[in-house]
Amino acid sequence: MVGRLRDAILDGALRPEHPLPASRRLAAGLGVSRGVVVRAYEQLAGEGYLEGRGSGGTRVTVRSDGRGMASEGNQAASGMEQNATIDLTPGRPSGAPFRDRDWRAAWRMAVAEPVEVELPAALGTPALRTAVADHLAVSRGLTVSADDVVITAGTSDALQLIVAALRGQADPPRVLMEDPGYPTARRVLSAAGAAVDVLPVADDGLEAAQLAALDHRPDAVLVTPSHQYPLGGRMPVKERLALLAWAEANRVIILEDDYDSEFRHRRMPLPALASLPSSAEVVLVGTFSKSLSPWLRCGYLVVRGGSGQRLKNARLDLGTPVAGVMQSALSNYIAGGGLARHIARARREYAHRRTLLLDRLGGRADVKLTALDGGLHAVIRLQQNVPAERLAKEALGLGVRVVTLASYFAERTPENGLVIGYGAPTDLQLARALDIIAGLLDRMAGGPP
Repeated sequence: MVGRLRDAILDGALRPEHPLPASRRLAAGLGVSRGVVVRAYEQLAGEGYLEGRGSGGTRVTVRSDGRGMASEGNQAASGMEQNATIDLTPGRPSGAPFRDRDWRAAWRMAVAEPVEVELPAALGTPALRTAVADHLAVSRGLTVSADDVVITAGTSDALQLIVAALRGQADPPRVLMEDPGYPTARRVLSAAGAAVDVLPVADDGLEAAQLAALDHRPDAVLVTPSHQYPLGGRMPVKERLALLAWAEANRVIILEDDYDSEFRHRRMPLPALASLPSSAEVVLVGTFSKSLSPWLRCGYLVVRGGSGQRLKNARLDLGTPVAGVMQSALSNYIAGGGLARHIARARREYAHRRTLLLDRLGGRADVKLTALDGGLHAVIRLQQNVPAERLAKEALGLGVRVVTLASYFAERTPENGLVIGYGAPTDLQLARALDIIAGLLDRMAGGPP
């Protein structure tokens, strides 16, 4: 069905001025289940051929020549879109949830509630803390109570709060990070007053043997065990248990950045460190930036034990940075099942783009694709005769923005490659960008592989 609709659009049989039938009516006419039609519409929307407009129905967004149409038929806007840079910067999800009927309903419920005259609760509204705890039980198999959850304004706010709590024990607190790792986290931790050390890691992250050999014990270790950022591996269970044993013996806090665990494309996610049996203190750092949008600036911590109480005390002193109406809307969205439905749709959409990436570049002998087991990005490792910096510069000149792998390294010798985010662009944009990158690889390497 997807292929027939796509062909009809490209052949000109379906044009932007033609609204498509409602999914229920089309399903009845074809004699198929409504779910088949819904999935076809969702896939073609992800590819950039269709646009859902809620009560306005679903419409075609490209002409038969493959060029995009402005949403209101404005030709000048369409030309601007055609010439706009395709941004493949990692960490940017699809903007689809803001067009979601569930999301709009959640906001209407939030703004209809009586306006409070008090500040929102410092640790987060009870409704959102409960909703997050329930969501983690389903999505990560993590049994927590609402009392274990602290609402934050995203990962950067969470890291600043952690440093504020640690400064009561050491000044400056020492935080160990993976190298390569998340550059923003290094900057935020340093700006908040932490002394940041790094440890070179392979694709699967830190190994307990490396920690045992450290000369100086850190106060906390920040890890990305479910999907090492940016290399994309996952820490084996044996290493997770060894890390927890080391942390317990040395009284070190583990900061588990669980930034995109909802999106696994091949293998089921391993259990979160915070769910494993151990007396080590683990702080789970979660965010809605990848599952929904960084525009929300909302996330959470799961905290327990002595470190958990220190974090709560720091939040009580500072107050919450997240607006009460935002927390109310998000709790409505999660409790009503909107988040779970969005993640299921987004998982299919991102899996399709991952396949597109493999189709365009996976068969080349001159590149190696990694970090594709989950998440919203891939690593393209390049041969030495194709410098990543030069490729990125030339791609930008052709309208494609990419990030070099070297930008994630702190002290370790950087690797030659690119980090490609495929969450935000449509499939048409991604295909066009990958064709440009492939053309540059052919030219820079002296010909096709």
